[in-house]
Amino acid sequence: MTVALVTGASKGVGKGIALELARAGYEVIVNYNSDRQGAEKTLEQIREIGSDGVAIHANVGLSADVDRMFTQLAERYSRLDCLVNNAGTQTWKALLDLEEAEWDRVIDTNLKGTFLCTQRGARLMIGGGGGSIINIGSGCNKVAFPHLVDYTASKGGIEQFTKVAAVELGKYRIRVNCVAPGAVEIERTKQEAGDYAGTWAAQTPLGRVGQPSDVAHMVIFLASDRAEFISGQTIWVDGGLFSRPVWPYEI
Repeated sequence: MTVALVTGASKGVGKGIALELARAGYEVIVNYNSDRQGAEKTLEQIREIGSDGVAIHANVGLSADVDRMFTQLAERYSRLDCLVNNAGTQTWKALLDLEEAEWDRVIDTNLKGTFLCTQRGARLMIGGGGGSIINIGSGCNKVAFPHLVDYTASKGGIEQFTKVAAVELGKYRIRVNCVAPGAVEIERTKQEAGDYAGTWAAQTPLGRVGQPSDVAHMVIFLASDRAEFISGQTIWVDGGLFSRPVWPYEI
């Protein structure tokens, strides 16, 4: 049996990752914070695929919640093969208007949550002889997007955290990588623009917007033995979007 934990798996990219892990034969712990119904739906679909798992509520930015989640995980499975730190949130405010509480919420969920889950997850993986930790980054790792200063700071931090974790955990046969998606069409991003898919497809060299399955396929690869010598890396799943330069001429 192989076991995976996906944080923030009640919807969007996290849900897509959880379902692909189930198809790959993993039993999946579906973490959620606020959307219990969504988490139960993800778990239902995991069982329809032919796998199993459990939905566990935890705010990944709170150490007590994270400790409780990993205690439940260890009691049920006694092992963890793959951890996907996907849980995330954002505001949409200018730097000069952002409230301290809003900054703290984003940093606690995105960056502190990645730290807490990686620390607890790695301790469990050590007992099982190793594992794979995959952190979900963003185009904000590389590009300064306006009105996303808190989100950008958190995602940039995740990329550097990934490198340090890979260096420190390598001796335990734990690989740590970051997957950085480009524009991905999910319920949340559809609200950002009237034609989100069309807007971002026009900017993406491969000519379409990303889907949760695109990110999930990279996660499956990085979790597998085929990626056994890859660690400390950020892999871009963006259709070439963030390789595109500022260029005033037609390509």
